[in-house]
Amino acid sequence: MNRPIRVLMAKAGLDGHDRGVKVVARALRDAGMEVIYTGLHNTPEQVIKAALQEDVDVIGLSILSGAHLTIFKKTRELMKQYGMDDVLLLGGGIIPDEDKPILEELGVKGLFGPGTSTQEIVEFIRREVQKLRELQPA
Repeated sequence: MNRPIRVLMAKAGLDGHDRGVKVVARALRDAGMEVIYTGLHNTPEQVIKAALQEDVDVIGLSILSGAHLTIFKKTRELMKQYGMDDVLLLGGGIIPDEDKPILEELGVKGLFGPGTSTQEIVEFIRREVQKLRELQPA
């Protein structure tokens, strides 16, 4: 598959701080990815609906509100419900270290906090999407 990587970026929950997600979205776009930014105050249901409509490879949730465990759990449940096993789920924002293993066990493949370089995020997405694409039948 040679099509560009499609990434849906969303702010989930009541978090109204979107500077970081916009910086990351711009960096992904500049790296050649197609980026859909859904804006503020999304529910997991809205995120999944948009991801399905846009046929994305990656869902990136930015959460600074402290509701990360609840939001990621519901998002993963919906992804499983809709058979989105080939979609990479990433997170960014303020996520305490003690919660990271819980999120990884839920299926969140990458967690990026403040100070993570955009190049690191770009490289991670490229590498992980390539792995997923190699698993898909031709």
